[in-house]
Amino acid sequence: MDHNLTVEQINRVIEMAWEDRTPFEAILFQFGLSEMNTKALMRKELKRSSYKLWRKRVANRKTKHEKLRSFSEGRFKCKLQRQITNNKISKR
Repeated sequence: MDHNLTVEQINRVIEMAWEDRTPFEAILFQFGLSEMNTKALMRKELKRSSYKLWRKRVANRKTKHEKLRSFSEGRFKCKLQRQITNNKISKR
């Protein structure tokens, strides 16, 4: 894996990989890492137990692959999530 990512980029890839609704294709588009390279990065950067937990979590998860998703446009938004206005998060 020869992608020369900065520490900040590696941290962001790890965050995106842990997020349920971020597909591997988004990581490929943003950082040039395929699913296989993302898995290799996760194996290298995480503790063994954390990597195993992550692999179990993403295995066959439809939201991690664009082709398997049930929605094709837009982003998922929880009904409880409020709009952000003037850089301040609205109170509930």
